[in-house]
Amino acid sequence: MTAMAAVIGSYSAMADEGMWMIHAIDAALEKKMQERGLELSAGDIYNADAPGAGIADAVVSMEFGCTGSIISDQGLLITNHHCAYSDIHSLSTPEHNYLEEGFWAFRSDEEVNIKDKRVYFLKRVIDVTDEVEELKKELSAQGTPKGLRKLSYLLENKYKEKTGLEAWLSSMWNGSKYYMALYEVYRDVRLVAAPPVSSAAFGGDIDNWEWPQHKCDFAMYRVYTAPDGSPASYSPENIPLKPLRKLEISLDGYQAGDYTMIIGYPGRTNRYSCSYEVDFTESLKHPISNRIRGGQMAIIKAWMDKDPEIRLKYSDYFFSLSNVQELYSGEVECCERFNVVQKKAAIEEELQEWIMASPERTEKWGKLLQNLKETYEAVSEPERNAVYYRETLIRGTRLGLIMRRAHNARNPHGAGTRMEKEYAEIDLRVERELMIYSLKEYINNINPKYFTDWQKEIIAQFPDAEALAAYLWDNSVFTSEEGIARLMAKEIPHEDIVNDPLCRFAMEVKITAFNDAKTVAENGLSLLDLESEFTRALYQMRLDKGIVQYPDANSTMRITYGTVGGYTLRDGLIGDWKTTPAGILEKYNPVDYDFFLSDRQYLLYSANQWGKWGFGPDGSQMYVDFLTDNDITGGNSGSPVLNSKGELIGLAFDGNKESLSSDVWCQDGYNKCVCVDIRFILWTLDRYAGMDRIIDELGL
Repeated sequence: MTAMAAVIGSYSAMADEGMWMIHAIDAALEKKMQERGLELSAGDIYNADAPGAGIADAVVSMEFGCTGSIISDQGLLITNHHCAYSDIHSLSTPEHNYLEEGFWAFRSDEEVNIKDKRVYFLKRVIDVTDEVEELKKELSAQGTPKGLRKLSYLLENKYKEKTGLEAWLSSMWNGSKYYMALYEVYRDVRLVAAPPVSSAAFGGDIDNWEWPQHKCDFAMYRVYTAPDGSPASYSPENIPLKPLRKLEISLDGYQAGDYTMIIGYPGRTNRYSCSYEVDFTESLKHPISNRIRGGQMAIIKAWMDKDPEIRLKYSDYFFSLSNVQELYSGEVECCERFNVVQKKAAIEEELQEWIMASPERTEKWGKLLQNLKETYEAVSEPERNAVYYRETLIRGTRLGLIMRRAHNARNPHGAGTRMEKEYAEIDLRVERELMIYSLKEYINNINPKYFTDWQKEIIAQFPDAEALAAYLWDNSVFTSEEGIARLMAKEIPHEDIVNDPLCRFAMEVKITAFNDAKTVAENGLSLLDLESEFTRALYQMRLDKGIVQYPDANSTMRITYGTVGGYTLRDGLIGDWKTTPAGILEKYNPVDYDFFLSDRQYLLYSANQWGKWGFGPDGSQMYVDFLTDNDITGGNSGSPVLNSKGELIGLAFDGNKESLSSDVWCQDGYNKCVCVDIRFILWTLDRYAGMDRIIDELGL
C-alpha cells in the first residue's frame, strides 16, 4: 500500500467520525449505527412527517450557540451551565452572586425570564439545491448579485411566508448543496436551576479541555407559551410548554463500549480546508492571538484574585477569553503532534491526480493548489499585522468598545445612553493595565507603514511604547472621573471625542488598511474564492469515488454516534473513561478559587451517600463525568448524550485537549467528548439543592 493510500484508508476507516445531517440518515448510516448497538430506526430519530415521533423533536438550539433538550412534559429544558453563564452572570449582584451561590427556583413564580432568550425547535429540512440554482440563473439574467446573502433573503422570506416558520438557508460544501431548515421559535424562556461554579465549573480554567474532569456542568430553563400553546413573548399569563416530545431519562448507566449518540447544533468546522490554510493559521495567526490573549488573561486574573467585585464584573469576559485562547493553543499543539498539514498534503496529492485525469477538471482546477500555495505566501505580511491590530486595538480592552461606540455615534453627543451601564461593568484599574499592554503590543509589532501620520508623530515624541501608552491614558476624557461625568452628561462635542488622544490612537487606523494590503498581495486571486473552489473540488472527488462524506458543521442539526471509552493520552499515560466524586475531594483546595468547595459540598461528597441516584451493590458508587468518542465541536455544548434506546444518560460539555485539532482534522482514537452523568446532575438537584418539585416533575 502506498503512503497516500494508507492515509486515505485511515481517514475512511474512522467509524465514529462525522457530524451527519439529521435529515440525511440513509439506510447505510442507519445500518452502521445499528451494528454499533443502536436499537432504534432512523425514523425513531428524525421524522418530519410525524411531529413528535422522533427524539430529535426534543432537541433545541439555544440561539445557535449551544444545544438543549426538553426533559419534561412541562417544557423543562436542560443544557450546560457554561451555556447559561452569561444569563446567570447578568442576574448576579454583590448581594446575590448566583454564580457562586447557585440559582434555584423552588417555586414556579421564582423562575426568571431571560430577556431576548430564544430556543429553536427544528420542524423540517428541505433540499432546495435545484431551487437555488434556478434562482441564480434568474438573478444572473437580471444582472442582480446572486451571493448567499441575496439568495438567503429571497428564499427565507418565501418559506417563512409559506409555512409561518422561521426559515434558514444553509450552503453545504460551499454551494455544492443547499438546504432550508424550518424552525418554530419560542421567546419566553425562564431560568430554573443552576449549580454554583464550584460544582458546575470545578477545576475552572485549569481543567478546561483536560482529562480527567469533575464538572457538574448543567443548567435548566423552562419554555413558556401563550395560553393557547403558541409561541409568544414573555407575559405573566403564559404557561409552560406542552412539548410534542420529551427525552426519557435512564438511570441504568453505561459501561465502556456501550453505544452513544449525540444530537445537537455544532457551530463550525473547517475540515475541507487545504494544507496551506492550516499551516497559515497554526504557524502565523493562532500563535499571535494565543500569546496576546494569554497576557490579557494574566492581567485580568491577577485583579480577579485580588477583588471579589472585579471577579464578578470580569468573570463572564474572562471565561470567554480563556475558552478561545485555550482552544487555539490546543489546536496549534495538536496539529503539530498529529502532522495535520502533512496528512492534508497527502490528500491534496490524490486530489491533484484526480483533477489531472480529466481535461474538464484540469481546465477548471488544474492550477488551484499552486494558486493557493502562492497566495497564502503573498498575504502573510498584511495578515500578520491585521492579527496584531485585531487583538490589540480592536478587542484588547472593554473600554475600547465604549470609545468605539462614542467615536462612531451619528448623534454629535452620541456617547450613548448605555455608557453609564457600560462603565459600571468595567474597572478602570484593570482597563488601564489592559490598554497599556495592548498599545505596547501594537506599537512594537505592527509594521510602521500601517501607522497613520499622526500616530508616527506622537510615537516619535516618547522614548518607548509604555511611556506613550501611559501618556495617552492619562490625557483621555474616557479615563478620568471628570471626563466620564461629562461624557455621560453629553457635554463633550463629538469633535473632541474624535480627537481625544487615546480614542484617536485606537480608532485612527482602520481594518481597511490591512484588507487593502491583502487585496494587493492577492494579485487578482481571492483567497476566499480559492478556498471555496478547493472545498467544491474535494467534495466532487469524494462523490466521484463513492466516499461517504458529511459537510462541515454550520449550526444545523447533526447527529454523531460512538461508544463510551477511554484513550491513551500519551505514551504510557492512560485515561480512564469515567471520573468519580473521589476525584473532587482529591483536587479540593480551600484556598484555590478553581478547586474550592463549600462546607456543605465537602460534607455531602465525603459522605458517599448517593441514594437512589447511586449504583452498585449498596448504591455507594457514582460517576461524575465520562468519555465517549462522539464527534463534536462548539455549539454541541449542552447536547443530550443518548444510549442505544435514545434515553438521556448525560450532557456533552467539553472536548479533550488531544481533540483540539478537530476543527480541521478528526484524529482517530483521540477525539473524545467529555460528558456529565445525568445521575450526578439529578443527585445535585435532589440532595444538594433540595429541588423536590423538579424531581417530582421528572417522574423520578
